[in-house]
Amino acid sequence: MWLLTKTEAYRPDKAFEARARVQYRYAVRRIDLSEFETTTRSGPATVRVADRTSRHEPPQSVEFGGVFMVPPGVTQGMLRSFRIGSLFGIPIKLDITFLLVLPLFAYLIGSQIGDVADILNTTLGAGIDIGYITSGVNPWLFGLAAALGLFVGVVLHELGHSLTAQRYGFPIDSITLWLFGGVASFTEMPEDWRQEFTIAVAGPIVSVLVGVGSFVLFTVAPVGLDGARFVLAYLAILNIALAAFNMLPAFPMDGGRVLRAFLARSRPYAQATQQAASVGKLLAVLMGLFGLFQLNIILIGIAFFVYIAASSEAQQVTMKAAFQDVTVADIMTPAGNLHTVSPETSVAELVQRMFSERHTGYPVIDASGFDDGRLVGLVTLSDAREIKPVERDAYTVEEIMTTDLQTISAGSDAMTAIERMREHDIGRLLVVERQSPTRTQTQPLGTDGSTESATELREPREGDDLVGLISRSDVMTAFDIVQKSGAVGLSQTQRAD
Repeated sequence: MWLLTKTEAYRPDKAFEARARVQYRYAVRRIDLSEFETTTRSGPATVRVADRTSRHEPPQSVEFGGVFMVPPGVTQGMLRSFRIGSLFGIPIKLDITFLLVLPLFAYLIGSQIGDVADILNTTLGAGIDIGYITSGVNPWLFGLAAALGLFVGVVLHELGHSLTAQRYGFPIDSITLWLFGGVASFTEMPEDWRQEFTIAVAGPIVSVLVGVGSFVLFTVAPVGLDGARFVLAYLAILNIALAAFNMLPAFPMDGGRVLRAFLARSRPYAQATQQAASVGKLLAVLMGLFGLFQLNIILIGIAFFVYIAASSEAQQVTMKAAFQDVTVADIMTPAGNLHTVSPETSVAELVQRMFSERHTGYPVIDASGFDDGRLVGLVTLSDAREIKPVERDAYTVEEIMTTDLQTISAGSDAMTAIERMREHDIGRLLVVERQSPTRTQTQPLGTDGSTESATELREPREGDDLVGLISRSDVMTAFDIVQKSGAVGLSQTQRAD
């Protein structure tokens, strides 16, 4: 019932930032420093295709999910789900945590069934036979039925968001039930305030309709069906309460989305996101304190995810604004500035170089018989760690390097590179230009009549020229400078009037 965007946790190296010189539309144009800077070779290297198993060093990431709608990848590494079916073409999945929380909810409802029934009898005149529903195993059976009904309501809530988003052309990856309710995974989030407002309120509207429908069924159910009438009355109240709770302006909950939509009417999208996120984090702190005083673990958990999700989405939206119209070439480390190693270098020497030069990865260049050398692989600290320290003199870089490489064009959008690194779980991309079959000079991907686009991520081909490398260090150093300069959002025109 919340909207959450994806992001990865980056920690830019301050030593690199101090030496970086950047300028482009938002005060950023070029950055020549990354974990592979310092000139050691000039000119491009030719890519040689190889077929070894990849051992890319995985990026560190923090991704969050909850009772919300998120783009795919946000809950990667957090949710362990399996598909149980689909509705309207949207896969429905169950996370392992759902299997743990379902009996817990059933127990909590069953243990309080007498008190709840008494309240329903007093407020609604339900006429439920408390003696019947509290006898034997009935509390646990009706508690389980109510818990299942609650999660059905959550799925319908997420379907409200999802089907409305599909109406605007936003594909939905899946809906997953987990510890805190439901996660609707979006492939793209709306930036038009009208679309976001409509999508955000669709979920609570569905919850209200489910609550009203449950109450109508409760009123027409025969008096003798005490268990069914209890479950229906309970779900009627719970779904309406759920809709009200989600309309709190705690971004990225539904109410927070509505708040951002209204803010985005009169200010840039990134600025509206930052302001809505600030409100969301404040309410998350208050929610967490209330949960702490009430000893409510679920509320504390929700508050934690609201706070982290608000911070994550604010960073992601700000990054997207900062890198608007910025290409990979603007922030990559050029080929001439890359530290490289040869295939014959021993692993012991490699580790020593990593220590002395404070780098964790090197392109591997084979210069034998070639003027400019050719790229044959990439070696990282994680590759070196696979070899025991006492055996590192006996192994060479060629034996441990990664040769299953992924590339991107220098003309691709910077955000495309960021998304690809996350998508493929890699920390860096090789930047190549394709050697034209009709000319001697190189061309960016997609400019030689090929059907491949300039933003396509693909494996290198024989004859491609290495022109640089883009890493998360490059990206985050540039982003950190833009953010601290206060230039983000000053010139953007993302506001939809």
